Amino acid sequence: MLVVEQLCKSFTTAQGRLPVLQGVDLSLAQGKSLALMGESGSGKSTLLHLLAGLERADSGRILVDGQPLDARSEPELARWRREGIGLVFQQYNLISSLDVAANLAFQARLAGRHDRRWVDYLAGRLGLAELLQRYPEQLSGGQQQRVAIGRALAGRPPLVLADEPTGSLDEASSDEVLALMLQLVGEAGSSVLMVTHSRRLADRLEQRCFLHAGRVQVEKA
Repeated sequence: MLVVEQLCKSFTTAQGRLPVLQGVDLSLAQGKSLALMGESGSGKSTLLHLLAGLERADSGRILVDGQPLDARSEPELARWRREGIGLVFQQYNLISSLDVAANLAFQARLAGRHDRRWVDYLAGRLGLAELLQRYPEQLSGGQQQRVAIGRALAGRPPLVLADEPTGSLDEASSDEVLALMLQLVGEAGSSVLMVTHSRRLADRLEQRCFLHAGRVQVEKA
């Protein structure tokens, strides 16, 4: 459902143009999971921003179900972010003024796909059913990350983009939260591309690739 072809992106710095992505190629089939690894500053988060339509590439193509993402207008990209993807960040990015129930439903309501039974199911599976009236500041880091995962999956998006989703958790909590996220992604019928520094966590996904020197190297099975 996702194909990236010869994607290039650079940024302007005081020292001149800084190339970050220099011909990235990758693909992700519907319902599959892919871990993207690479050293700090290799461009992993930049690639996720391009896939989310938050930035535009200098050249190359991003195809979603065969249709070019880069050719879409800003309103069409905004619709893609509402309906086409679910985002999970290391920093959680919950809305502090909304309780857990409202945070969980937020993305699905924006996408016009709010399903109360599915959201209630997610809350139960994520261990949040007794916390729905609490606010983010009243939750632990692990609980906040579970809310973020539930919010990303509430609208059953075709693609989940996760940027170091368990990076702020301890090892045991990381393993538990990632395992639960992957189970729920499968139940939602979504594909997932996850950025991680951890080889241990990357091995939990079906495919792995490395971003190095601006290019992606796919690990052979």
